[in-house]
Amino acid sequence: MQLIHGDCLEVLKTLPDESVDAVITDPPYGIRFMGKKWDYSIPSIEIWIEVLRVLKPGAHALVACGTRTQHRMAVNLEDAGFEIRDLIAWIYGSGFPKSLDIGKAVDKLYGNERKYLGESKYASKSSKSRPYGQGEKGAKDKRIVTKGDSPYEGWGTALKPAMELWTLCRKPLAEPSIVKNILKYGTGGLNINKCRVETLGCVAASKSKIGEKHWHRESVRDDVWQINPQGRFPANVIHDGSEEVTSLFPETVSGGGRKGENGKRVYVKSCSERLPLRACKDKLLYDKERDDYYLLTPVVSDSGNASRFFYCAKASPSERTKSNNHPTVKPIKLMEYLLELTTSAGGVIIDPFMGSGTTGIAAKNLGREFIGIEINQEYFDIAKQRIDNAQPPAQQELIM
Repeated sequence: MQLIHGDCLEVLKTLPDESVDAVITDPPYGIRFMGKKWDYSIPSIEIWIEVLRVLKPGAHALVACGTRTQHRMAVNLEDAGFEIRDLIAWIYGSGFPKSLDIGKAVDKLYGNERKYLGESKYASKSSKSRPYGQGEKGAKDKRIVTKGDSPYEGWGTALKPAMELWTLCRKPLAEPSIVKNILKYGTGGLNINKCRVETLGCVAASKSKIGEKHWHRESVRDDVWQINPQGRFPANVIHDGSEEVTSLFPETVSGGGRKGENGKRVYVKSCSERLPLRACKDKLLYDKERDDYYLLTPVVSDSGNASRFFYCAKASPSERTKSNNHPTVKPIKLMEYLLELTTSAGGVIIDPFMGSGTTGIAAKNLGREFIGIEINQEYFDIAKQRIDNAQPPAQQELIM
């Protein structure tokens, strides 16, 4: 572990070429978050050029940003020489809208009286925050709801923030093919199997198609539906598991069933990815009315909801303590997932904007080497203490 207090641009210049396997970082977003001076601008092209230099050919970078300035972050990365590969959206339901109630502001400007509608509890007792568009602060844990007659009543200035975006980019390959690059440098690919999403169902492994429209029973082999113990292929979406988020994902498995049938129908055409576990041992049945084959199963499939994506809640209270007052703490679980995706055991990770050190903790837990750089003395001290005190899972088990 190398923890360095200093300006990342100057520190990066002292590191050797092609010595790092990946960069995973949560840099300033350039939105002046909470009035912090360090968040007045996004990292410059010069910084990313130095990051590119220390990375091995084909090494990946995962760079977090908010929705308002993500495009600027991506442009700087691209102008520095990175290849933009994808975006990973981390979706959560706990964002709080920072929106001006225009109708109320108009009434305040002109001294208009607003109609009293009653009182309601705050959305969150812990934060004592009020939802968008609500009236003046009333009694403890309550809000006074009012309404005006301005034509701009109900208008605001912002949407509720519900996701952060991670730009996934890669340093150009040095070899003529991805395979040769990986064999020489160990970089260029993504560790798919390590990041598969756990599932208890079955994945459609193969089908033999006859005709242009239909799957025929005679063409279906015994291995059409087989258990995939590795889970689902990782997607470019991560969610926090909140009801607000999971409710956005509809159930896509069709159901039905006739009177006298013991189980729920799962149709082949309607379930392109997965069928329930018990259904794997059953036989395909034919529905003449729908001209489709189906399986009968009493097991409810979750193939259509957010369970198909990696789950990671925001940083827990144990990660946000009195000794860690950094305002943008990322959850350790999220950083571990991103490290697993881009590196193998023993790989070298660099975080030029270390903050409170969560990436370093994740690297320590997974057996990666870590280089962390932080210019703010207070945050550097926090990061150092957190990383020094972090105990990898194996050590935690021994202590217990």
